Amino acid sequence: MKKAQAYLNRLLIVSIVLTVLFVGGIPSLIVGAVNEIWPLMGVGIACTAVGFYAMPVAWSIYASARPVKRVVYAVTEEHLYTVHEIALQLSMDERNVRAHLDKCFNKGFLIGYKREGDNIVLNENVAAGKKEMFAECPYCGAKFTYTRDNARCPYCGSPVAENK
Repeated sequence: MKKAQAYLNRLLIVSIVLTVLFVGGIPSLIVGAVNEIWPLMGVGIACTAVGFYAMPVAWSIYASARPVKRVVYAVTEEHLYTVHEIALQLSMDERNVRAHLDKCFNKGFLIGYKREGDNIVLNENVAAGKKEMFAECPYCGAKFTYTRDNARCPYCGSPVAENK
């Protein structure tokens, strides 16, 4: 949930900055042109142009990301695990829920879950770890576990012969 909120916050900040660029660019352009301060006018033109074209796009992206956060909340907090349940709860079309779920999984917002068709299940796969082996040191007699990259007795430091 925190990752989705952080993504939404970044989009909001970008949208606000672009809005401020647009709004601030217009007076800069006017003041620069009237007083013949050409660098200020150039900055005003650049800010106005960037804000004019990018601001609506940024706000559209932000608006389309809000339902994604809501879908993440439905899965993680409300424990809704099917597309049908989420669609009913959020009053959305199932096709839109599927699209939002795809975005959630692609962006890594639903860590610990996986999608199997229209169902969302807990991901019970365990990450492959290092194989631990048991040994008895031939020099000091200590019993311990070790991994292949650390095949030494932790007590006396002697190398351990691997059992194959």
